[in-house]
Amino acid sequence: LKDDKGAVMGAVAASSTILSKMWSSTIMVLLAGFTLAAALSKYNVARVLASYLLTAAGTKPRNLLLMVMSVVFFLSMWISNVAAPVLTYSLIQSVLRTLDSEAPFAKALVLGVALAANVGGMASPISSPQNVISMDYLKPYGVGWGQFFAVALPTGILSMLLIWLLLVFTFKINTTKLVKYKPIKEHFTLKQYYIIAVTLGTILLWCVLSQLEDVFGASGQIAILPIVLFFGTGLLTTHDINNFPWSIVILAMGGIALGAAVSSSGLLATIAGALQKRIMDYSTYAILIIFGLVMLVVGTFVSHTVSAIIIVPLVQEIGDKLGEPKAAPILVFGCSLLASCGMGLASSGFPNVTAISMTDEVGNRYLNVNTFITRGIPASLLAFVCVITLGYGIMNSVLKG
Repeated sequence: LKDDKGAVMGAVAASSTILSKMWSSTIMVLLAGFTLAAALSKYNVARVLASYLLTAAGTKPRNLLLMVMSVVFFLSMWISNVAAPVLTYSLIQSVLRTLDSEAPFAKALVLGVALAANVGGMASPISSPQNVISMDYLKPYGVGWGQFFAVALPTGILSMLLIWLLLVFTFKINTTKLVKYKPIKEHFTLKQYYIIAVTLGTILLWCVLSQLEDVFGASGQIAILPIVLFFGTGLLTTHDINNFPWSIVILAMGGIALGAAVSSSGLLATIAGALQKRIMDYSTYAILIIFGLVMLVVGTFVSHTVSAIIIVPLVQEIGDKLGEPKAAPILVFGCSLLASCGMGLASSGFPNVTAISMTDEVGNRYLNVNTFITRGIPASLLAFVCVITLGYGIMNSVLKG
């Protein structure tokens, strides 16, 4: 590690720098996301609201599939795409119970939830660890929650609709007869209204943070509010905090520390310089496509979060050295969205891992690796095309140079 003057840091200064990077505003936002997810799930708020949406879908399989995918997409935006599929599977359990593991509609439903949760992972700044990390790199370019939604939401929705069409045309779902879904009729208590109010209030504050920086300073300060308001009132307990996916938190911490070290040591600049010589004559769009494909491959075989940790700092460094003022934010933003698009294997992201483990009443799995390859790879390519066309177009008009 080196200081601002380029001198190598001593052990004490290096230790202090790394630990401060690890426990950052980014990590607090991640913990707040898990806190909101725990409260919405524990007090049945998400399930009740989602059940009414499923009721509105009627009895046509393609409509129900679209509604289920829309529900998990929306939930992924606010309670992370790690918790959203689990919650949605519990919600559609009554439908899945009536179908065996070989039923095409059952396969489409289980896979649809996973793929919609993956693309839902690109739709908001807190929907996935890679977005939380990427927001750190986008902040210097003035990209807040408003700009993020302007790009990510239409891109994510279009990706989900194309994936829905893919599933409708590749699974024979119309052979299934469905009974009408019944909503979960439950009168909300004061506690549930309190949870909804805190959740909406936190999200609203994150959205207008750029106007409130003098008050809160950073998104991590806002993230403390739901943690205090839920744990401080006893709505959530030590049992709930023990159930947080701490491996993701530590992975994000390690990624941030690694990114800081690679940048501070000069290694990132060296790699970026070497790559820049090869691609300096390319346009920002061409570079986005090249690194987008790399991101897609790494995200499919390794992990969405790890791919963002490795590639996002690199494209930022390359973007800063290009002549175009918008190059760096477009490359960082584009690659952070594409981190969620690797869906070709059962191990590609948490939603896919959850989906492959789903079984029917007698213990048979709904999906196998072949199902993911034959539908997941086309779905990844469809989402990739959405990001480099619609996403790129909106980024170009919304982002400031």
